[in-house]
Amino acid sequence: MNPRIVTIQEKRLIGMKSHMLRHQMESIIALWKQFMPRKEEVGNWVNDELIAMQEYKDFGNFNQPFDIWACAEVSEIKNIPEGMMSKLIPSGLYAVFLHKGMDAGATYQRIMSEWLPNSGYQIDDRPHFQIMGSKYKNGSPDSEEDFYVPIKKI
Repeated sequence: MNPRIVTIQEKRLIGMKSHMLRHQMESIIALWKQFMPRKEEVGNWVNDELIAMQEYKDFGNFNQPFDIWACAEVSEIKNIPEGMMSKLIPSGLYAVFLHKGMDAGATYQRIMSEWLPNSGYQIDDRPHFQIMGSKYKNGSPDSEEDFYVPIKKI
């Protein structure tokens, strides 16, 4: 695993969120089923990529609920569609991993158990997110997306 280490600028997002516990995959699926038919209501898209985001209150506590988002990056936060909300991802350092296939859990497990302990970094208290661009193919083993993991030097 050889991630790119990048500093991102602040991202402005508009989308929908849900509260869930780990391993409640049905919550993720339900959220995207709500967002996808309405995504065109979001104006000011920066690009045609979708963003899946996770906000953890206590990242190491696997029994703690967290928020998931289905959203798009926008140039400015205005005209938020009914039933949607806005969120800012603050600028900061991220490790970016290319994920291929549909087993995101396995990739994330490898990042946390193999890469992170030997990296010289630790998890920072900012959102984790995935960018699903032109190579993302829902349900396909050929799918590709980028995992952004917030980090800081130890």
